[in-house]
Amino acid sequence: MERKTIEVDGEPISYLTAGGDGPAVLLLHGTYWSRVWLPVLDGLAAAGLRPLAVDFPGMGRSGGELTPETATVPALAAWVPRFAAAAGLSGPVAVAGHDIGGAVAQHLLARGGLEVSRLALVNSVLYDSWPAPHVARLLAAPPDQENFLAARRQAATTDLAGAATEQRVAEYVDPWAEPRARRSWLAMARAAASRYTLDLVPALQRSPVPKLLVWGEDDRFERVTFAEKFAAEMPHTTLVRIPGAAHIPTENAPGRIARVLGEFLTAA
Repeated sequence: MERKTIEVDGEPISYLTAGGDGPAVLLLHGTYWSRVWLPVLDGLAAAGLRPLAVDFPGMGRSGGELTPETATVPALAAWVPRFAAAAGLSGPVAVAGHDIGGAVAQHLLARGGLEVSRLALVNSVLYDSWPAPHVARLLAAPPDQENFLAARRQAATTDLAGAATEQRVAEYVDPWAEPRARRSWLAMARAAASRYTLDLVPALQRSPVPKLLVWGEDDRFERVTFAEKFAAEMPHTTLVRIPGAAHIPTENAPGRIARVLGEFLTAA
């Protein structure tokens, strides 16, 4: 596994990658950053894939800064093909998304801009499952740095469930020590709107592209009932449940999730 940086729209964009020359899979994050995909990168590489877990502008280790206009799902979906081109990707690409990154992945499949060969969603926003109440509370009275970091530490602790340790929570929260990253997070939160996923439902129902849902069953907001509904309504969709995991199941069951994703993404 290594972290690389390329330039997109004049800004340094950071991404984690592993593996060699196998088929690429784009891994998109939401209100966290590429750290959510770290536990499964080596497993995906072992399956013969080349995963690229990118940090959106202003998030994680990337440069730039999101605004409420550039942080919408359609705007991020328009940005992803520019990253893919800069990374040298061509042809159909498998895409996996977590949280709001899952909405971006759904948009790419439903509205185009990137030819998506397979779609995997891990505790993604679906239908009208978002924005979450605790995010709305943060936006109601934007906190100072200390209170913002405290709120994100609490959220990460809950979302990691049994995998939460002091060090792991600190790693997830670390990028937000930078004011630019906090502003980008707030921009993404302000841009959150369930219409972006609700509007995609008809196109997703018509899509023959294989779809996989991997779900931590104890997620407080992206509840497994949303995943069950999606699996029932969308063709060619499989749901895999992860017991005892919450919003970031990749930390709770990295081996199983890497295996499930690898088998799905490499299937003929």
